[in-house]
Amino acid sequence: MANVKFVSASRVYAKGAPPAVDALDLDVKDGEFMVLVGPSGSGKTTALRMLAGLEPLDGGRVEIGEKDVTFVPPKDRDIAMVFQNYALYPSKTVAENMGFALKMQGVHKDERARRVREAARLLDLDDKLLERKPKALSGGQRQRVAMGRAIVREPQVFLMDEPLSNLDAKLRVQTRSQIAELQRRLGITTVYVTHDQVEAMTMGNRVAVLAGGHLQQCDTPRQLYDNPVNQFVAGFIGSPAMNLQTVPLTEGGARLAGTTLPLPTAVRTAASQAGLREIVLGIRPEHLHLANGSGPVAGDVMLVEELGADALLHVRLAEDHNLVVARTEGRKPPAPGQQVTFNVQPDDVFAFHPETGARLVG
Repeated sequence: MANVKFVSASRVYAKGAPPAVDALDLDVKDGEFMVLVGPSGSGKTTALRMLAGLEPLDGGRVEIGEKDVTFVPPKDRDIAMVFQNYALYPSKTVAENMGFALKMQGVHKDERARRVREAARLLDLDDKLLERKPKALSGGQRQRVAMGRAIVREPQVFLMDEPLSNLDAKLRVQTRSQIAELQRRLGITTVYVTHDQVEAMTMGNRVAVLAGGHLQQCDTPRQLYDNPVNQFVAGFIGSPAMNLQTVPLTEGGARLAGTTLPLPTAVRTAASQAGLREIVLGIRPEHLHLANGSGPVAGDVMLVEELGADALLHVRLAEDHNLVVARTEGRKPPAPGQQVTFNVQPDDVFAFHPETGARLVG
C-alpha cells in the first residue's frame, strides 16, 4: 500500500495558456478513497493522468509511497487504471482480459489463474462469464471486468477515470456502492475522478474539489457540505444546488424578498471589516422551511417536482423576483401558482464575498 502526493504539480498544454493544473498540493493517505471532482475543464482528469505518468509535469512533482515518480515510466509506477471506456480486448475472453497484464509481466499461468479466480469472486463474476467475450456482456459486467483486470495486478494505487459514466442511472447507483465497498475490503489507495458531485459525496473518504486547474477545497463530504470555503464549492456540492443570491446589506442583516434576514454576528462583522455593501447569500433548499403564511420570505410557486418522499418547489420570490428551490415534505406540497412563505434560521445562512467568492466568517 502507499500514500500519494501532488507537490506543487502543474501542467500547461500550450505556451501562454492558463495551466490545466496549477500548483496542485494534495496528500492522499495510505488506503484512502480520494475523489477528484469538478466541472469539465477543471483539471481533474489531467491530474489523474499526471499521477499515472500519461501526462508530463511542467512543475512540481508526484510521489507514490514516499518515492518521487515524476520521471518514472507508467509501467514502473505500480498502479492500475480503470478507464471510462473499459478498454477491453474484444477478441479475448473475460479471464484472458483480466489476466493479460500478468501474462505480459511473465507471471506463471497457475498464479494468473488463481488471481483471476479471486478477483472474479470479489466481483461476483461466475465461471460462465469468465469464458465469454466482452461483446456478450452488459455495461455493468464490462465495468466489473475492467475492475478485475486492475485488481489482479495487486497494485499500490488504483486510478479510476469516470468508470461509471457509460452506465444507466440505476446501474450507476448500484455499481458505485459496489466499488466503494470493494475498495474498503481491499484497502488499496484509490484516486477516483468524476464530474458527478453525488457520486463524489457518496463514495469518497475525502473529496477534492477542483475548478480552473486549482484545488478549491479538500475535505470529507460532510465538511464540504456544511463548511464550504467559497461560493464555488457551496454551489457545486449539494443536489439540488445551494440557492445563491446577491443581496444588499442592511443594518440588521441582508435584504431578501422585501424582508431583512438576520445574519450571524460573525458574518456581519466580517462584511463590515471588508467594507461590503452587498453579499452573495447562500441558503440550501432544505433550509427554506415552509411557514403557512407566517414566514418573512414570501414568493409564488412556479413549479413542483414531486420526488416521492420529498418535493422540490421552484419559487419566484416577492419584490426581487429571483428564483429559489426549496425542499419540502412530498405528500402534500403546495401547488403551482400558490403563494408560500418561509422561515430561515440565521445559522443556516451562508455569506460570500461578491467579488472574490470567499466565504465570510468570523
